[in-house]
Amino acid sequence: MAAKILANLIVMGSGILARAFVQAYRQALANASKSGVAQETIQNTVRRASKTMAEQEARQILGVTEEATWEEILKKYDNLFEKNAQNGSFYLQSKVHRAKECLEAAYQSEGQGTAG
Repeated sequence: MAAKILANLIVMGSGILARAFVQAYRQALANASKSGVAQETIQNTVRRASKTMAEQEARQILGVTEEATWEEILKKYDNLFEKNAQNGSFYLQSKVHRAKECLEAAYQSEGQGTAG
């Protein structure tokens, strides 16, 4: 008898909690759409998903200025890439490589040479 009452209480309690959760979720969605947070979150998600590196970020990673020649960029790239290969930091090595790719695309679009 006690087990039946306890089971009944658990079922009723979980039903009440589920309804409260659904109601709170709907209210949160309504609040987010009113304040524009939902739209901002979607834009940030799209921005992150594109995985394109900004030219300024690429320059910061390689430590070069906007006036740097392509040869200077390649020297910095080779140096940083080799250092990270020796120390075993694959993440930093991939960031250095992506930075070089970004700047290479920028230099090609500007019509500057990228022989190398």
